[in-house]
Amino acid sequence: MRMMIFAAAVVAVVFCTSAIARQADYDQDIVLATSGGKIDGSLLMPANAVKPPVVLIIAGSGATDRDGNTVGLKGKNDSLKMLAASMAQAGVASVRFDKRGLAGSAGAVASEADLRFETYVQDAVAWIRLLKADVRFSGVAILGHSEGSLIAMLAAQQEAVKAYISVAGPAKNAADVLRWQLQGKLSPALAASNEEILSALQAGKTYAEVPPEFKMLYRVSVQPYLVSWFRYTPEKEITKLTCPVLLIQGDKDIQVDTSQLTALKLAKPDAESLLVHDMNHVLKITGDDTAQQMATYTDPVLPLAPELTKGLSSFLLDRLKSNLKSNLGTK
Repeated sequence: MRMMIFAAAVVAVVFCTSAIARQADYDQDIVLATSGGKIDGSLLMPANAVKPPVVLIIAGSGATDRDGNTVGLKGKNDSLKMLAASMAQAGVASVRFDKRGLAGSAGAVASEADLRFETYVQDAVAWIRLLKADVRFSGVAILGHSEGSLIAMLAAQQEAVKAYISVAGPAKNAADVLRWQLQGKLSPALAASNEEILSALQAGKTYAEVPPEFKMLYRVSVQPYLVSWFRYTPEKEITKLTCPVLLIQGDKDIQVDTSQLTALKLAKPDAESLLVHDMNHVLKITGDDTAQQMATYTDPVLPLAPELTKGLSSFLLDRLKSNLKSNLGTK
């Protein structure tokens, strides 16, 4: 399991308990066949939709499954599952999937040491192509949460999509975000060691003498992945996108702060942006209390931030409007 550095009007859609009930009726299994093994996903079709657009949802870093939950962590938040349900209410289909090597896709990688950031990008490209070829859909958009924001960004450079959406996506290089997250939390000696390791990885080199305190974070098997990840800086890569872009960030996110949204917007001035008040990294409403923050990571009953679902649905309606209006009966 990789470390979790980053743990997602005309139609106003607010997630409610009925969406969960409806989801059970329309969730379908969908599989991406690859040379390394199958990648399992869930397709959520909106009720009574005729040829709807579809959004590919890419989860964040670490052992985060298709629903936005951390495998091995007690409790669930179901953030991405809820996000899919909110889009279905807006007339938009979605596909979310377990990353290669995790949960339903565990058999698609031999070992952690074989993974590279580009592996996930190519999987996303393959999903886009699969969905484009599916006659049930009118077009494909892509949404990435946290680390998934950069994966989606790079995939959209290789395979054209109708729109790109970043939710809690960093602008800075992942190594720099990790420096920020650990700032003030390490002893001087460990801080110096952390900088030495990160500098080596950013230079494309693995680091053998990892202190015991960092054995999980910088274990030997994950270092090749980190080297490949650190090659990309989102605020540089986002300038290469030509499709409509929506940037979403919560102001109570303790993993990716609001300065990342500002930097992404500065890099891509024509992007639309949405700062959601009181929303944290798992897309739930919270206060400043640490216990309240942590509780949202493991409580699936808590709904998504209404401002998020409303803003996302409005963007999708605007950018994919021809089929959405037809499906929703809008004139």
